[in-house]
Amino acid sequence: MNLSLQLARRFRRGKSSNRYISFVSLSSTLGIGLGCFVLIILLSVMNGFERELRERLLAIIPHAELFSINQQGIVDWREYQQVLGEDPRIRKVEPYTKITGMIQQGSALKAVELTGIQINAAIPTRWQNEISDADWQLLREGPNQVLLGKGILNKLGLAPGDKISVVIPSVTEDLTFAAPKNLYLTVAGSIQVGGELDNLIGIMHLETASEQAGIKSGAQGLRFQFYDPFAAYSIIREVGYGFPQAVYMSDWTRTQGHLYDDIRLVRVVVYIALSLVIAVACFNIVSSLVMAVKEKQASIAILKTMGATDSQIRNTFVFQGLLNGFIGVFWGTLLAVITAPNLSLIVAKLEDLLGIKVLSGDIYFIDFLPSQLQANDVLLTVLVAIVLSVLATLYPAQKAAAIQPARALH
Repeated sequence: MNLSLQLARRFRRGKSSNRYISFVSLSSTLGIGLGCFVLIILLSVMNGFERELRERLLAIIPHAELFSINQQGIVDWREYQQVLGEDPRIRKVEPYTKITGMIQQGSALKAVELTGIQINAAIPTRWQNEISDADWQLLREGPNQVLLGKGILNKLGLAPGDKISVVIPSVTEDLTFAAPKNLYLTVAGSIQVGGELDNLIGIMHLETASEQAGIKSGAQGLRFQFYDPFAAYSIIREVGYGFPQAVYMSDWTRTQGHLYDDIRLVRVVVYIALSLVIAVACFNIVSSLVMAVKEKQASIAILKTMGATDSQIRNTFVFQGLLNGFIGVFWGTLLAVITAPNLSLIVAKLEDLLGIKVLSGDIYFIDFLPSQLQANDVLLTVLVAIVLSVLATLYPAQKAAAIQPARALH
């Protein structure tokens, strides 16, 4: 075994006459371990939020939209639906018409954004977790059936079978004011997406929506689902600029992009903050080694008189500091790797036990704490902690190598 490593292990196991040195050494190990544990856990949570954003929210809302600039709508939309659907980057293209209005229920009013889509026999794949089969079948029973967000139903006290009146603006070609009109619909069921969307959205038949909105072609626009939702910005602009009709373009980053930006920002802040926590813990390695060098001056001098080189003495204290760092990194990382995949279950158990809710489904788009452990995060955290531990040993190790035997043994 390497002489420097043997000496480092002996110095570390040996009892120090100064208990404060042992305390500082232990605190550095615990600090590094705790920093690695918390950093990996929080990065896993950020990964979980990003996964849920991609698989849950972006599976429901359209990744991008093209919609007409006037009441004409998308001319020959069936042809464009077929042609654009052949693009290998596009998963699905569907027509839609959107109506914004106010639901009037007694004396209560609630804003709603109704989207008319093609109602087929089966629930679209992306809606299967948010809409029940029974509600979908009720929606198919008539052109005036509508599905409303769960939050709307709760606020207005509505149930399937209730009749509602939706006040929608009347659009004129010359942009003059006209009296609003009432659209009478029957509640078929609910949509439960989570977060603020439950308080706004509704789904109805495309034909009814287009008729009420005065869309002559039968579809106000086209909605897109891409295989890579994060490429929506560039793809929709490529499609829109080449579209033969004047249209507006929009993508999910304009409406829901703040969620993704928030996740990325928090991820960066968390990484910087907890890397600094690990760095502070590594400063304790500096303190403990400096004191250990002062305490071991006589031993270092004797080793030098026996032929130990400056390099061997330097490496001895580098290894001693690294042992503290390695132990902290190992246990902190091990606990994080065990905890992160089970974090959602652990938090759910704590919520049941304490009677609290960490995330409310009425506010956020999910009602649980997600977690997804990624090997890259673990490796990067370990690498940062080890590098900081190495840097923390350099000054004390150099001080040890510079000790003169004649002065130390005087």
